[in-house]
Amino acid sequence: MTPGMAASWNGPLPPRSYPGPVALRCLIVDDNPGFIRAARALLEQEGLQVVGVASTSAEAVLRAADLHPDVTLVDIDLGADSGFEVARRLSDDPSVDPGQLIMISAHAEDDFADLIEASPAVGFLVKPALSATAIERLLRPPGDARDRTGETVGR
Repeated sequence: MTPGMAASWNGPLPPRSYPGPVALRCLIVDDNPGFIRAARALLEQEGLQVVGVASTSAEAVLRAADLHPDVTLVDIDLGADSGFEVARRLSDDPSVDPGQLIMISAHAEDDFADLIEASPAVGFLVKPALSATAIERLLRPPGDARDRTGETVGR
């Protein structure tokens, strides 16, 4: 090695040191216990890791600050709290790292299109369409058509 020369890598990439894709760590913010149970079971069955849940804006801030999830699902209607305000608090607080924010609701996207667009969220999912695949699709860069295994999929 030449002194002062920057390190470089010219060989083939080493094989992965883990058996498969790393699970996304997810925080669910919703005030409906039944939905939380169902969403957690579904997402975990599909390979996501639900690291926590919250049912109020205060809980959401605490959980996101503690857990540093990769993605936080925020219900638009949190009873007394607005999901849009919660998303803004999570996004604006420098001591909190909520990962990517996704707004969720039982209502259609058209009902909230302007508010979703103005929010810090990367996208929206209607609750009946919630799945690991739908979440991962929202988190992919535009034009990236790979699935969770890295294989190219049709659109």
